[in-house]
Amino acid sequence: EILRDSSKSVRRKLQEASTAVQLERRYSKDRILELYLNAIYFGSGAYGIEAAAHQYFDKPAPELSVAEGALLAGLIQSPSATDPFDRPDLALDRRHLVLQRMRANDMITDAEQLWADNTPLALASSVVPAAERYRAAFFVETVKQWILDDERFGPSAQARRDLLFGGGLRIYTTVDLELQAHAEAAVQAVLPNQSGPDASLVAIEGSTGYVRAMVGGRDFFGRGGIAKLNLATQGARQAGSSFKPFVLAEAITQGIDPQTRLPAPSCIAIPLRGAPPWKPCNYGKESGGTPSIVDGTVHSYNTLYAQLMMQVGPQAAMDLATRLGIRSPLEAVPAAVLGSNVVTAMDMAAAYSSFANRGVQVPAVLVTRITRADGTVLYRHEHQQTKVLEAGVADTVTSILEQVIQRGTGTRAELDRPAAGKTGTTDDNKDAWFAGYTPELTTAVWVGFPVLGPDGQLVRMQPPSTPVRVVGGLYPAQIWQRFMSAALAGRPVTAFPTPPSTTTTAAPTPPSTASPSTAPELATVPVVVGLSYVEAAEWLQAAGFRTTVVTAAKGVPRDIVGAQDPAGGRAPQESTVTLYVGR
Repeated sequence: EILRDSSKSVRRKLQEASTAVQLERRYSKDRILELYLNAIYFGSGAYGIEAAAHQYFDKPAPELSVAEGALLAGLIQSPSATDPFDRPDLALDRRHLVLQRMRANDMITDAEQLWADNTPLALASSVVPAAERYRAAFFVETVKQWILDDERFGPSAQARRDLLFGGGLRIYTTVDLELQAHAEAAVQAVLPNQSGPDASLVAIEGSTGYVRAMVGGRDFFGRGGIAKLNLATQGARQAGSSFKPFVLAEAITQGIDPQTRLPAPSCIAIPLRGAPPWKPCNYGKESGGTPSIVDGTVHSYNTLYAQLMMQVGPQAAMDLATRLGIRSPLEAVPAAVLGSNVVTAMDMAAAYSSFANRGVQVPAVLVTRITRADGTVLYRHEHQQTKVLEAGVADTVTSILEQVIQRGTGTRAELDRPAAGKTGTTDDNKDAWFAGYTPELTTAVWVGFPVLGPDGQLVRMQPPSTPVRVVGGLYPAQIWQRFMSAALAGRPVTAFPTPPSTTTTAAPTPPSTASPSTAPELATVPVVVGLSYVEAAEWLQAAGFRTTVVTAAKGVPRDIVGAQDPAGGRAPQESTVTLYVGR
């Protein structure tokens, strides 16, 4: 791999050298510099020196002062890291370095350097005139970047840029401007405070994969680099409990009955091989008793889902999440069930749309067709779809997520039509989510602070940063409800398919050779790993099982159940469950 990468690097350098020689033979150095300055990216959405001069100083390039020109020259190396709107100190440091180089090359005098070094930034107003704004800006920018990054539209970055900005293209997209307006209005209505948390939203039509609306932040046209960051596609954040439905789907696929009861204590210690025990807790350290997996989903019990994750296996759950539509890389660790991996609103909308689409995954689509100025077709989207989940499993997940909205953590998302969804809140309330769907439309909403606080950490959404402690069932659910209500207004109400009476994929139990009168009755074995021996014995005995104890090896806390045999499923009543307990 190293040799291959080195070979590519050498080949690229030779190509660059050859191109440089050809340019020097054809153009003067001043002309080459002019071409470069008219194409280079200066940050904040500005390509070319003229655009940068207007973006940062509201004036044409020939009118830039020495100080202003030096500032722009300093941005080229790393526009985002030295953005003068967000990091004025770093921008001034870069300007100082440029001025030093200019003086060393006798381009300016000592007096000019001193004057420029002491000139304030004096950046342009943060308000972009209405005439320069356009609708669905984050969506448009995502389409532009897709074309600039895709080699199908040109062999080099410059060729693709020339095609996009000078090729007279007609680009046909999937955005619905009416729905886009509803999305932006919903965010603004719920989050009117400009200094409060921001939001992202993606709405996808499941059957086609068409992205109908995209909000990548409060204001694309706000000055500064962070305004141009698309929080819907680039702002990956931890998913919280909105990730649990993927584990639920994998559990049902593996034959685990959603009516299976599991303990949901306030906190639990789960032994991990070669690592300290994992100790997740429920939100607010609430104890949930011994609910079914259905009720554990409705009330989002972390300790129940931690056990379920260990049963299905982290890798199997992550593999399914990826097949469903998550494109961000996922780490197969137990804590992934509680949303430790970072994802985007685009990821979540695409994956949840696979549930709405009854297990069929359709990739997200932003562009359907591109034609040249003469009408010839340059690109045409071809519909793709992949069955990644049995329809019965997807329908069962949907029926459970409907109850999340009807009587669980997502009641603020309730619509006047069938809807399913899941809330998500990360530790310390740094991220909050609501992802959900109707048969017609899937929408994912994220809320949080997009930049780090003064302490260099993500800002918690709790007083004094926000008026209240923000969870997925609050602002995200409210935004989702407002948007979906407006987006679906006037459309016929469609019901979800009825789930099958059983969704297990386990092989049927062989017929018993015993007579009906002597056949033992089967019962569900409670999963008691992580509980104290006393609690575990009580639950098992209540379910009709006997217990025997084996002292476990080191690494399991004293008197805590580190493993059990059988580990779950169904077994004859009065049979023995062996518990492996820490010394």
